[in-house]
Amino acid sequence: MPLLSEKDTKYLKKMFDEQLKDPVKVLIFVDDPSECEYCDLTKQVLEELSTIDGKIQLSSHHVKKEPELANSYRVEMTPAIILLDSNGQETGIRFYGVPSGHEFSTLIQDIIAVSNSKPVFFNEQQINQIKSINVPVRIRVFVTPTCPYCPKAVLMAHSAALINRNIVAEMIEANEFPELSMRYGVSSVPHTVINDVHEFIGAYPEHMFVQELMKAVRKI
Repeated sequence: MPLLSEKDTKYLKKMFDEQLKDPVKVLIFVDDPSECEYCDLTKQVLEELSTIDGKIQLSSHHVKKEPELANSYRVEMTPAIILLDSNGQETGIRFYGVPSGHEFSTLIQDIIAVSNSKPVFFNEQQINQIKSINVPVRIRVFVTPTCPYCPKAVLMAHSAALINRNIVAEMIEANEFPELSMRYGVSSVPHTVINDVHEFIGAYPEHMFVQELMKAVRKI
């Protein structure tokens, strides 16, 4: 049974026809159903999206059957979604967990942003600040599907990754990975952790997000 309704499919087709420029390579890493409750669901969502527009190029990989590939992309949990540009180059954009609820729109906006090589957020000055970062940065944004403020926080982190390849930005569905959420003391979302040295809660405006990001970089 399809997850996307006919109405949703028509809407997305029109959007992709108008806004997708270059192909986007979408990798999904899965595990056995006994080990990954949401892997099959996540894979089905992506398969349905890839049939809407040929520029969304999906490839599915099993972490146990392709461990070297999973390690090369530093996949730590499943399901994992990784977006690559048309040349197969890393964008630093990651989803851990099924992109459902409000986060489905995040996935769509990310695909469009990668296709156009254009981040969703930030003005020229903020982009230049993000470009100046010359150390590895890992941004983890914990979310839940029902959180209306989470997509902005995730998109901001993903936009930073798209701007600077030193940055990897991960959406983490907090309920799917309770042990990780507990380790970081996640009680409210969005909860953003940068390089395990700096964190903040809430969806900040662009200038405040960049301030927090630069604070974290200075602590590294």
